[in-house]
Amino acid sequence: MTGAPRSVWSLGAELGEGPIWHDEALWFVDIKRQQIHRYEPGSGLRRSWPAPEQIGFIFPRQSGGFIAGLQSGLFAFDPTDGSFSPVAEVERDRPGNRLNDGVVDPAGRLWFGSMDNAERASCGAFYCYDDGKVSPVGVGEICITNGPAISPDGSTIYLVDTLARSIFVASIEEHGSLGKPRLFKTIESGAGYPDGPTIDSEGHLWIGLYDGWEARRYSPSGDLVDRVRFPVANITKIAFGGPDLRTAYATTARQMLSPEAIASQPQIGDLFEFEVDVPGLPCHLIAG
Repeated sequence: MTGAPRSVWSLGAELGEGPIWHDEALWFVDIKRQQIHRYEPGSGLRRSWPAPEQIGFIFPRQSGGFIAGLQSGLFAFDPTDGSFSPVAEVERDRPGNRLNDGVVDPAGRLWFGSMDNAERASCGAFYCYDDGKVSPVGVGEICITNGPAISPDGSTIYLVDTLARSIFVASIEEHGSLGKPRLFKTIESGAGYPDGPTIDSEGHLWIGLYDGWEARRYSPSGDLVDRVRFPVANITKIAFGGPDLRTAYATTARQMLSPEAIASQPQIGDLFEFEVDVPGLPCHLIAG
């Protein structure tokens, strides 16, 4: 059972995404407004930083600071001075693409995807950043990638093809290669589009539904076991935080909505929270 979602930051994000819990705070991004946000529930402190490009995600690293996924590749982000420095180029030959979503596995590897910024061409792909190198993982020809998400033991990866309404699952093999992906779940027509996925401590998958007004929780076998309705349409991703990881946070988005649609759901673009019985998993640090 879960509690009802409530808005905790009325920031009107254009495309809120990538929430993670780190350093007793919820970090997330607004891709289109090129911003990083930090929300500290204990004190209520809110802080934001500008990014030099569209930004899909940030994750903390063992050596300090963060790795950020910008439109042109991976960058080191230092919140003490707001600086960005290049780490690795991604898809230099595809300037119309941008990085969109990611996750860090228990081994400290960063998995992430790219997508067509115009949301029309099937030119997105998934990658793994490990030991200072970016490698494609053989899953491509997707317009809008989302995820990945990783099982608690690090053996299984979930990959989202948003426009196809499909979530795929594959085994993570030795040295970071993937087994053949198989269909995990297709979201039924009219229920919205699967956006960012997250795994909880029982290995269940939470998925935000864009244009679906809810987030869903699926068992490892694909059964729908819980759902949370929101007062806004576009739920982009869930993350777990708080001292016991039983507070779920949800980013939302208002991009491409008409003024009339925004007026009808005035909390669209806010950061939400709700309580869950099953805790999430801690955010892993990028190795190296």
